[in-house]
Amino acid sequence: MAAQRKVLLSIAITSFASLAAGCVFVVPEDQLAGQFAAAETLGPRHDAERLPPLETRRFENVAESTEIVGDVQVIFARYENTFAKIARAYDIGYNALRRANPGVDDWLPGEGTPIYLPTSSILPSAPREGILINLPAMRLYHFEPARDSDEGEREVTITMHPIGIGREGWSTPTGEATVTEKLVDPTWYPSEAVRRDHAERGEPLPAVVPPGPDNPLGRHAMLLSIPGYLIHGTNKPSGVGMRVSAGCIRMYPEDIEALFGRVPRGTKVRIVNEPVLAGWRDGELYLEVHPPLDEDERDLMEEASRVIAAALERAGQAGVELDAAAIQRVVDERRGIPFPIGVASRSPAEYLAAARVVVNTVDEPRPETAAALDQ
Repeated sequence: MAAQRKVLLSIAITSFASLAAGCVFVVPEDQLAGQFAAAETLGPRHDAERLPPLETRRFENVAESTEIVGDVQVIFARYENTFAKIARAYDIGYNALRRANPGVDDWLPGEGTPIYLPTSSILPSAPREGILINLPAMRLYHFEPARDSDEGEREVTITMHPIGIGREGWSTPTGEATVTEKLVDPTWYPSEAVRRDHAERGEPLPAVVPPGPDNPLGRHAMLLSIPGYLIHGTNKPSGVGMRVSAGCIRMYPEDIEALFGRVPRGTKVRIVNEPVLAGWRDGELYLEVHPPLDEDERDLMEEASRVIAAALERAGQAGVELDAAAIQRVVDERRGIPFPIGVASRSPAEYLAAARVVVNTVDEPRPETAAALDQ
């Protein structure tokens, strides 16, 4: 095991040196074993004060230069909790919650088990306007028009929601589009290809699906200028955060209803594929890695090298010392959480152990509107 760690560290140093000349990646030899074992011994204290959950959907008066929004939180599960219930209660995608908590039973986490909530995010490298969708993260961001703060800095309001996307073979396309139409209680006209696919799976579809509880579009839909693709609600909220659609973008009913009222026709939509993101917060560099889409064969370590080098250049911080072991761990585990990666930063395990412990609200009524579908 020690030899393997040395090899990984050597690979990390070599890989990053080619793209981030001047950076030094240092992890003392005697710290390697401790870092790899720390996750097994560190964790939130059961006697910690339970604080109110942080806002995870809407971030107001955010400086336009901000690269990370939200914060990691942790709850202690109750016996009857499931990941599906936890995810929806805290506006998280199902797979995102599973990735953030490897080794935890998603059907029966167990009384008192700490469940980390991946409610922070590094913003993708795209203009801060309109709707931005990152497919591997299965997140949608909406940027409301920027304004000048009292201090003269440009500020935006950011809304962030989990989404479901197209399954393999029915991939959601990347690229740019606009919102062309908005529909309440839409009628669904499944394409011939979709009807054929459902028939082959023993789930035949009619040519027309009227509004109602059996309509997969839910109660709100926004048509895109990419023919055949929509951002819409769903009658099966448990699929949010998974690859389950025929290419469209699904949202929790309460999320799409709130977004629907804020997004005018003509809004720009950008869909990107960024499984690896790097961003700055309070002078620290963070790395966030998601599993790539199944059809994406890129090397995540090379991608990490590229985005870290870009972040260092962006901040003019070529001499920053980074922790190669932490970088390797974040890439290997792909937990979808932004972790600090500086030599002087906390290790990934220490970072999670210091997460905000919040009240478990899973079985409390959600602040839904009357239009939300409770399935």
